Amino acid sequence: MSSRTVRVLDTTLRDGEQTPGVALNPKEKLQIAEAIDALGVDVMEAGFPITSKGEQEAVRMIAGAGLRAEVCALARAEKEDMDRVIACNTKSIHVFLASSDIHLQNKLHITRQEMVRKTKEAIRYARDAGLTVEFSPEDATRTDPEFFRQVVEAVCEAGAARLDIPDTVGTATPEKMAMMVRLAKSAGDITVSVHCHNDYGLAVANSVAGVLAGADQAHVTVNGIGERAGNTSLEEFIVTCHKLYGMRTNVNLQMLYETSRLVSRITGVVIQPNKAIVGENAFGHESGIHTHGILQNPATYEPFEPSTVGRIRWMQAGKHAGRHGITAQLRGMGLNPKEEHLRLIVDRVKEMGDQGVTVTDGDLYRIASTVMGGKADESNMVRLEDLEVVTGLKRTPSAFVRLVVDGRITDASEAGAGPVDSALNAIQRILGETKQIWLKEYRLEALTGGSDAVADVSVKVEDSSGTTASGRGMKRDIVVASVEAIITGVNALLVKRQAEAAQLKSA
Repeated sequence: MSSRTVRVLDTTLRDGEQTPGVALNPKEKLQIAEAIDALGVDVMEAGFPITSKGEQEAVRMIAGAGLRAEVCALARAEKEDMDRVIACNTKSIHVFLASSDIHLQNKLHITRQEMVRKTKEAIRYARDAGLTVEFSPEDATRTDPEFFRQVVEAVCEAGAARLDIPDTVGTATPEKMAMMVRLAKSAGDITVSVHCHNDYGLAVANSVAGVLAGADQAHVTVNGIGERAGNTSLEEFIVTCHKLYGMRTNVNLQMLYETSRLVSRITGVVIQPNKAIVGENAFGHESGIHTHGILQNPATYEPFEPSTVGRIRWMQAGKHAGRHGITAQLRGMGLNPKEEHLRLIVDRVKEMGDQGVTVTDGDLYRIASTVMGGKADESNMVRLEDLEVVTGLKRTPSAFVRLVVDGRITDASEAGAGPVDSALNAIQRILGETKQIWLKEYRLEALTGGSDAVADVSVKVEDSSGTTASGRGMKRDIVVASVEAIITGVNALLVKRQAEAAQLKSA
């Protein structure tokens, strides 16, 4: 299979946007389109123009942006739909019409013969307008195989360039998808695509099975977003093809994580921590056995180098951690404890873990500094000097923050959705300008009961090189706890930077 190059059609901006709760404006769609184009996909399905004026504007904008990828748009097998696509000046069109009996009888109320006639008419209409046509018999995997063959023959006769096999409700198995691809290939000389949904968690497996059976192209979405359980995950499909089957694509693997993060931020769809390839924990290690192995040879517990997909390996202190992993973390902060100190540090980390507390980088640095006879705050490069927040029913929440950064006082005022958001926005503005550090993750871990409740806030911050650090803040005031958490995380990250710079200098 190593000689094969698989085409990739990204439908993040169409099927991905159909994720419940996601609605993108034209500017956001263009921003994602540019990122996906830089990633290297072959075709980009920019949207479904008939749905709204804004959607039509976005597709037209993307089609005219001079992108390298072929820009495509979706249309039903209706002239009105296709005319909207034609008006957007895309290079190609993706036309669909259901072929399964359940859709024909219960949704469309037409016969199989009418479906074939409408299919031919639609393809010819789009071709006459100068568009490259990809046709999808919707719900193909639940379509009678013999009728599916007739549809493929009709699609080829009408002159479509590509035939897509949609597993519309995700009921196919890898064996079924492979059979459908072989059937399509035997029915006509046409480029075959597969479009899989993840209702049974088989979207990636079905897409891989499809290309192994001879499909030329797969439809995917960044982070696997889409209706219901989503679509084939672009990053999982691409890495599987490259790493496990030796197939090629035109996608730049090193940009996968960066693109994933961008799409998550703009759409608001959070990536689950344990998601393959791009999940936060995909290259994170806590278990002592694992960290020991990783430090000896990363291949012991990693299938490939994190840098392959733009990631960085990281380790977590906790109840499952061992001496080797914690030693490595401390060295990354410029700390080299003696053996007796290390035992105490490990014991305290495990005590925190046994209490159900996640040990942040800031916690580990504080514990180690205390055990080794120093004070964690002595090396703080960022310190809170002043904080004021204003909020109310009839005014926009805002915050004023003054920080001491490397001995210099810097302040900022920002508004936000609430006092916490405002304060974090102000801090982020200062640190983004001075230290190139941004808030990556915010979590309110616990809130004790009663009027004197204590907020336990943990955060993760990241710099432009991808280095991360976590911090915690515990206060009765949630705003102060949040600010304390981010400053603790920032100082831990800066300590890591210093240690890395020192290592490079000594090398």
